[in-house]
This record gives sequence, C-alpha cells and structure tokens, in this order.
Amino acid sequence: MRKTVFIVCIILNPCLLFAQTPALKTPDPTVAVAQPAKPSKSSLKIIAGTNMLAANDIVTNLSRSKELSTFYRIVEAAGLNETFNSKGPITVFVPNDQAFANLPPGKLDTLLKTEHKYDLIALITYHVLPGKITAKEIGRQINSNKGQATFITLTGSKLTAKLNADRNIILIDENGGQSVISRFDISQNNGLIDIIASVLVPKFKNL
Repeated sequence: MRKTVFIVCIILNPCLLFAQTPALKTPDPTVAVAQPAKPSKSSLKIIAGTNMLAANDIVTNLSRSKELSTFYRIVEAAGLNETFNSKGPITVFVPNDQAFANLPPGKLDTLLKTEHKYDLIALITYHVLPGKITAKEIGRQINSNKGQATFITLTGSKLTAKLNADRNIILIDENGGQSVISRFDISQNNGLIDIIASVLVPKFKNL
C-alpha cells in the first residue's frame, strides 16, 4: 500500500521528487551527445551513445530513438511523461527494444492493461535513480564498497551494481536478474540515459 501511494505521488506531482535539486545549466544545443566519462580506476568500457541531442529532455530523446521505442511507449501508457520531462535531474536505465522482446510472451501486454497501470508504473520507476549518476560515479561506489554498490530507485526498491570480468557495469535487480549497461552517460537537459540489455524487475513484481 505504501509503495502504491508513493507511485501515485510520482504521477500527480513529479516536481516534488526534485524540489531540492539545483537547476541544471542549459547544454549547448549544437552538441549531439555529451562526451562519455573518462574511465575510472576500474577501467570501465566506454561505448558510444546514440544520436540524441543533449539540449532535449528525456521524453523528447526517447521519442526520437528507434531502439528505445518500447520504453517510450510504456512511459506514455503509464502517464509518466511529466516525470520524465521535469527538470530533474534523474538517471534512467532504459532497456532497449530487444530487452522487452526477451520478456516472457504476453507479460508486457498484461502490464499495458488498464487494471495493471500501477504495476507498470512500478516497473518503469524501478529503472530510475534520483540525481545525475554517471558511470564514473557508479564505478567509484563499486570500488569503495568491496565490489558492489547499492542504489535506491524511484520505486523505493534496491538496485545493485557491480563489474563483470570484462569490467562492464552490471545491474542486478531484486530477483537476481542481471543487465549490462551497453551505453552510458548519454546527456539530457534533465539528467542522463544509460541503455541496458535486459528489463530490471523489483522483487515485489511478478514478472
């Protein structure tokens, strides 16, 4: 019940999430994608971003990305556009279209039904962290916490990060599901987008 109330607050007034967050400086609109963060001591792999414009907000850039069309569609279905185009900043781990295609058959269709709207909201907000969390910062927290860092998502649930043998950042959901970050630190005017290869699911979700 408490999670549902929290999620409803996200829909009705997303600005409350960021009331104490200082405004971001307006990026240069001529810059297509911000330069990726320099590797930390953990030698993180840097993979080029997409053709998103740093001057756009997250919703606008999602709407223009062919490989992220499913995530954009479910954000719209959940009524979270206002949350994703608020001033933030927020960091969004966006599963690509293939990640959603790999879900069990019928699961996404079920979540898109009206009676499962709050379940859909919970799933989406599990992919969002308050603040602008760069790959370098994630790596720093992993290194300073014995190889594993824990973050609290907008859902209020825990998300774990660690490095795999190839020094890629791996996100681990509360069910033990893992997803590699394939592209990270894609700059938006209200935060960052990281593209991931699998859908993350909080423990209380039956998906």
